[in-house]
Amino acid sequence: MWYLSGEFLGRRDHSSGRFHLVHNGTVLECVANLSEGRRRDVLARLTECAATDLLDVHVDPDHHRSVFTMVGEQSARSLTATAVALLDLASHRGVHPRLGVVDVVPFVPLIGSTMDDALAARQRFATWAARELGVPCFYYGPERSLPEVRRRAWVDLGPDVGPDRPHHTAGAICVGARDELVAYNVYLRSHDLDQARRVAAAVRGPHLRALGLVMHDGVQVSMNLVAPRTLGPAEAYDAVARLAEVERAELVGLVPAAVLDAISPERWSTLDLTREQTVEWRLARWRARAEQQ
Repeated sequence: MWYLSGEFLGRRDHSSGRFHLVHNGTVLECVANLSEGRRRDVLARLTECAATDLLDVHVDPDHHRSVFTMVGEQSARSLTATAVALLDLASHRGVHPRLGVVDVVPFVPLIGSTMDDALAARQRFATWAARELGVPCFYYGPERSLPEVRRRAWVDLGPDVGPDRPHHTAGAICVGARDELVAYNVYLRSHDLDQARRVAAAVRGPHLRALGLVMHDGVQVSMNLVAPRTLGPAEAYDAVARLAEVERAELVGLVPAAVLDAISPERWSTLDLTREQTVEWRLARWRARAEQQ
């Protein structure tokens, strides 16, 4: 299930009178992961409220999770406020690990922006979420990884901003500043969860994070390619295929054009890749629509 949208640089929000501008000509990407992937009416409301700067949405009912790729900060706040109002972590059931209904909100430097810009956006977002919504926020990025936050949160690691206990319905938010990342899933022909977990453990490394998960129609090696220009989708797919028979692959969200261009076009279909799924293609469409306004 996919919902796609684009946006308009400098479009006026008539309800608030604000312009959603990219500061100083720079662009930050925000890739929010929400703990909702099944209710179409709720997903439609979330998509609508984020549409100001939305590039892509990927929805997964088994993970019970949706990934919203956006430009800038304003739509991330609108999406988060709506999700906190609509979702309840206590009733959430899904195969993907999570700390909150708005589980992960990373800021990624793109055009003209730097990691310092992403870190500043991270701080602004976390301060806003704690103050306006009462949701505690854990930082990840230069100081610690997201897996470390998941392991340590509420055990020996308290939130960096906000209350010292989880929000009663929203849990907590992991707010990050990171470089580009590709989320990528490979489905096995086997339905053996133990095999998927063994494969995930075997392929896991400094450039690849992996989990073996059970889905409604089989099992999956769910991966984050944290250095995709060094180890991209083709290498990840091949690493899994050397250990198990593969049914299919799935790109989650978008991929940098440089990562796609490093792969032979003959393999794109097998790897679930297209030119239209690149960050650059979506940004070009976003800007083209801006010029029409």
